[in-house]
Amino acid sequence: MSDSSSPRAAVATRESEGAALLRSLTPLLTEWLPRQRWFAGKGRPVSGFALVSATELLPCTGSAAPGLLHLLVRARQPGGPGQTHPVPADCYQLLLGVRPALPPPLAGSLIGHPADGPLRGRTVYEALHDPRLAAVLLERLRSPGRLGPLLFQRERGTIIPPGLPPRPLSVEQSNSSVVYGDRFILKLFRRVSPGVNPDLELPLALARAGSDRVPAPAAWFEARPGRRAEGGGEGDEPMTLGVLQPFLPGTVDGWQLALRSLGSRGDFTGPARALGQAIAEVHTTLAQALPETALRRRQLEFIASGMNERLEAAAAAVPALRPYRGQLHTVFNAVAELGRSGRSWSAQRIHGDLHLGQALCAGDTDRWSIIDFEGEPARPIAERRRPQPVVRDIAGILRSFDYAACQHARGSAAEAGWAREWAEKNRDAYCSGYADASGSDPRDEDVLLRAYETDKAVYEVLYEARHRPAWLAIPMSAIQRLADV
Repeated sequence: MSDSSSPRAAVATRESEGAALLRSLTPLLTEWLPRQRWFAGKGRPVSGFALVSATELLPCTGSAAPGLLHLLVRARQPGGPGQTHPVPADCYQLLLGVRPALPPPLAGSLIGHPADGPLRGRTVYEALHDPRLAAVLLERLRSPGRLGPLLFQRERGTIIPPGLPPRPLSVEQSNSSVVYGDRFILKLFRRVSPGVNPDLELPLALARAGSDRVPAPAAWFEARPGRRAEGGGEGDEPMTLGVLQPFLPGTVDGWQLALRSLGSRGDFTGPARALGQAIAEVHTTLAQALPETALRRRQLEFIASGMNERLEAAAAAVPALRPYRGQLHTVFNAVAELGRSGRSWSAQRIHGDLHLGQALCAGDTDRWSIIDFEGEPARPIAERRRPQPVVRDIAGILRSFDYAACQHARGSAAEAGWAREWAEKNRDAYCSGYADASGSDPRDEDVLLRAYETDKAVYEVLYEARHRPAWLAIPMSAIQRLADV
């Protein structure tokens, strides 16, 4: 296995070479990176990059064959209006193909042509769209080992067949995925930071504890730059870069199933109850596999304070929210008041970004699998790995039922009443299923559950106002209901 001392292990083995490589790619990446769906810094110009690591997975110079370059770069961006503190530079994982010229099928993947540096005269493009290069990642995962700062690992006992044809998916927003032969799916995290990503940590813990509710990680890879890069310190803490898991063909996500049920005026309470049971099983196993803690006065005041701060920020950006601020603050402050009265709740590792789209159902059965344990990608990994009350996950699904019902009934007064009834029945069925499997009914924690559902609705208001203004009425209807305290 090559390492960073090998002449073929990295384009940039010395600081001067790394600087030359990055300098030659900067004009191309400055134009290309902000156009990617997974780029988190939209709305702020990119002023430059800092190189964290550069590793050749295939030689990029001196050959007509395609090369594969793995980059970790920090994108420097100025803060927005009113920003008084320096904005941390986000670190991005890039996989660049390098050829003398692109064949026509890859024309849409073009990034550009470096005018100087070690790749001068070559064509640089998005590597995941090239089957020959996407196959290299699978081969690396099949053969664990280290390549420069990259470490490839495989779960013991896992068999990954060779030669599985790659097929990139085009539906991701914060990450990228490649399906291999309908047997495995590789999720590549684009915006990365030090610390184990929950989307590796939690499914691995669940699988090792015997849970069959999640696709068990088969292999993964990480980076250990081992030095302080300009623009941010990585140190020795690993950065999770990608996870290979079994692909689940023939499954349909809960969001699509809910919309089908609404469209046909069907009964969805059976699947909703089964989903509640599945989530309860996941929570129970996580509580057994990973440490729990207790939330007391100080922690509950901190949670309520965060909810209030997010409300104020959202209200400042969305005028429609402002008339409800007082009532919503009351919802959040009730959590802090219970903490001051001596009430406490247990906290554990949870999914963190749970909605119907994160649950897959097999065929016509009510058998659910849960995916995408990454949490909210915009939040720091340390925050996403923090133990939290299970009702946060429960609130996410409750909001998802409401969303499906409101989307179905948009513009149709005749459908609104029936859709609202559909949502209420399935919310109850889901909570009943959770209670059956866990022995604890989330509806009994009405103060905390209402606060988390309200916090989620506030987030939705801000999101829709920014990205889909025509959908703003959906979360606003929940705000009106939740503010009725």
